[in-house]
Amino acid sequence: MDPAAFESSQRAFCQRQPAGYVAFVPPPLPPELPLDWELATLLSEADRAVAELSGAGRLLPNPHLLIRPYLRREAMLSSLIEDTYAEVEDLLLFDLEPSQVSEKASIREVANHVRALEIGLRRLEELPISTRLIQELHAILLSSVRGEDSSKTPGEYRRSQNWIGRPGSTVSTATYVPPPPDQLDDCLSAWENYLHADSREPELVKIALLHYQFEAIHPFLDGNGRIGRLLITLFLCARGLLSQPLLYLSAFFERYREDYYRHLLAVSTHGEWGEWIAYFLTGVRDTAREALEDTRQVIDLYHHYRHLMDQGKRVPSACAGVLDSLFAAPVFSIPHHAAQTGESFQNVAKAVEFWQKHGLLTEMTSQKRNRLFYAHPVLDLTRPKPAHSIPPISSFNASLEDVAIK
Repeated sequence: MDPAAFESSQRAFCQRQPAGYVAFVPPPLPPELPLDWELATLLSEADRAVAELSGAGRLLPNPHLLIRPYLRREAMLSSLIEDTYAEVEDLLLFDLEPSQVSEKASIREVANHVRALEIGLRRLEELPISTRLIQELHAILLSSVRGEDSSKTPGEYRRSQNWIGRPGSTVSTATYVPPPPDQLDDCLSAWENYLHADSREPELVKIALLHYQFEAIHPFLDGNGRIGRLLITLFLCARGLLSQPLLYLSAFFERYREDYYRHLLAVSTHGEWGEWIAYFLTGVRDTAREALEDTRQVIDLYHHYRHLMDQGKRVPSACAGVLDSLFAAPVFSIPHHAAQTGESFQNVAKAVEFWQKHGLLTEMTSQKRNRLFYAHPVLDLTRPKPAHSIPPISSFNASLEDVAIK
């Protein structure tokens, strides 16, 4: 890492190590943030959008109809930023029949991300966001995947130096080198102290600062970006800004990923906090507005099928339960649902026939036993939207997951 790439005010945090390389040790939060009326306006718009989304979440008759699809979509997009791709159909099938897709490492990685999000949200009821919780989630994230080996230390902070740069770079030629291992405890302790401290910064600004700082510390050998993005939603829920976990920024970060990495690095090199916070708040505002519209569309679709069921004659008794299940996970197995709910196989099969007749379910197999069905109207509505464009990532703004290990 070249200290000359850092502005003079930032070079004080570039520390030469005994081995000869230079590492960046970010100062404790918060930084000095001058009053900026454009930023204040953006904060107001983001706050209002989050409040509207939170209000919609409180009105959901069945919150699980949306929570699981949103968790799944966030996991897919956060992993996609790290160039780990999974089809939503494969992920749904993995949830239902893991043995059919377990050989695909990318599917397991994304499934682990979903599980980490779910467990993190549940753990908030008994454990605040903390370094302990972060380590628990990291262990889940790297369970039984490519990063699970002794050198990656799932659930443990790194004990060796890592760095960020183009393939083949060394710790001396890297674009960015985070704090050395012997300073991680101090950096993380300061991060956690600011997380729980009473501070003058509005909550959305605070999580923008915390997200940058976590990425700059880069405490793990793998999975830093995914954990850092996961923490955003946990923070918003823990602080009461969201009534339901419906807001995830990975779609915005993926859509404008070059800007994402450029702004993060510019905070370290030039102290450009205002630009980073403006980018982050824009993401919160736009994503909350999109999530609100998505929520309305899903609820409208759900009510459409409820109306068909309520107006129908001789509607099978299991139809309502099958409908709810399909909105949570739009791939369906009759024996699996029967086992999960206690309904008889015959009752569930009749409900499936009803929803096939009304265009909600389509069989994806052509066998007599162990048939699987897709609810394509739900699947199409809840699948991740494609990014407008995915610019190439240069060495300057290389992915914070693209870490070369000494």
